[in-house]
Amino acid sequence: MSETFEGGCSCGAVRYRLTSRPMFTNCHDRQKQTGGAFAINAMIETARIEIRAGEPAVIEMPSPSGRGHEIHRCPKCEVALWSNYGRRAWMRFVRVATLDAPHAIKPDAHIFTRSRVPWVTLPEDTPAFEVYYDTAKQWSPESLARLAAASGKT
Repeated sequence: MSETFEGGCSCGAVRYRLTSRPMFTNCHDRQKQTGGAFAINAMIETARIEIRAGEPAVIEMPSPSGRGHEIHRCPKCEVALWSNYGRRAWMRFVRVATLDAPHAIKPDAHIFTRSRVPWVTLPEDTPAFEVYYDTAKQWSPESLARLAAASGKT
């Protein structure tokens, strides 16, 4: 199924299109970085993100892994559009809330639930993990093939 998803920042200075569905979508704790209870990130190949207007600014952040974390933000309104965790230039973690139809992509898994706020109830039909999951067990064969191709591990 080939689908595209349009999105952008709140002021409209940066617009983008995802040229396909993401490989996998996580809902996870990012309270300090988002100012909210969680973030929903859609993992997609960088090559499948088309910039339609503007250009995000890259903000460097530390990460628990020590490999760093880049947040790509609108230079005007500073909305976070996507991240690059661990210096993987070939993959982005798109903030689903920046899509024009943010409810079009639902989480495939909830991660880092050990730090979720107590008033958030997780849906029973979506896998949840205290920390992270085994990618090979959770991702579809198609998504695993896309991951391998994008990372050059085919």
